[in-house]
Amino acid sequence: MKKYNVAILGATGAVGTEFLKLIEERNFPFNELRLLASKRSVGKMLTTCGREFVVQEATADSFKDIDIALFAGGSISKEFAPYAVKAGAVVIDNSSTFRMDPEVPLVVPEVNPEAILKHKGIIANPNCSTIIMCMALKPLYDLARIKRIVVSTYQAVSGAGKEGIDELDRQVLQHTRGQEMTAELLPTGSMPKHYPIAFNLIPQIDIFLDNLYTKEEMKMVNETQKIFDDYEMKITATTVRVPVYRSHSESVNIEFEHDLDLREMAAAIDKFPGVQMLDNPAEQKYPMPLYTSDKNDCYVGRLRRDETQPNTFNLWVVGDQIRKGAALNTLQIAEVMIGKGWI
Repeated sequence: MKKYNVAILGATGAVGTEFLKLIEERNFPFNELRLLASKRSVGKMLTTCGREFVVQEATADSFKDIDIALFAGGSISKEFAPYAVKAGAVVIDNSSTFRMDPEVPLVVPEVNPEAILKHKGIIANPNCSTIIMCMALKPLYDLARIKRIVVSTYQAVSGAGKEGIDELDRQVLQHTRGQEMTAELLPTGSMPKHYPIAFNLIPQIDIFLDNLYTKEEMKMVNETQKIFDDYEMKITATTVRVPVYRSHSESVNIEFEHDLDLREMAAAIDKFPGVQMLDNPAEQKYPMPLYTSDKNDCYVGRLRRDETQPNTFNLWVVGDQIRKGAALNTLQIAEVMIGKGWI
């Protein structure tokens, strides 16, 4: 099998280190692996596949001879993606920078792999909460077109990166010691006011927009429509940060164009790649973030009719934000390109 020169931008963060785990787990065919980060991380040693790699500073010249550039996300994507593309690499970017660019495909490999072919050097990885919802929606959309979605999310602190996990750790420790909990990051670092996440829920992820929705909520709306190429599908979202380390949970209410059978729906979800049904109310079996963390699949449960509205159903979907919601989806895009000879 051909091997590829791979660069990881943001290699020392939560998503970057997950890339390294997944490259080893999935036996990704790399020849050279170039780990890039900011100046303060230069010289750190990271390990994958039994080999140590030294972290280098990301510069305009970092992508020479690179075939695939995996961007872990953040504001640096906008700066470095043009350099990588100019050097001949295909960039798969986990930030929000290019997601709604009409020239950039937005891809969940199980949902719309054919969109990859439209790339002009950059492929965007969707928002974590969007990916997890789309994994549950696609097998159902194939049974009947979706008219409307109402989604509420319960998003883990891993969505705010390693700093979010560290903040929850610190606040729990402060609370158990009888100290005042200090908040420095959530709901979003750019805002003047911060709230503790330990023992709390914060109904704000990212900044508020003029329509009173947050950017995170509108990402779910706009990205889902783009992924399905269905701009008539109506979507409304409420996104909430919860004191959970990993795995986002989502309550999704879906209205279809025509009625469906619950057993047919469950069977379609369960046989869809990357999704498992975990739904047995009699035995109290349903997905929970504690038990889906570090798993590659998304899990669906609590599938039931909405008894107030025709052709409408409720479900609960849970998926690891750092894996399928970020690093795994990014790596799977590269795997599809390799498997189909598109690179």
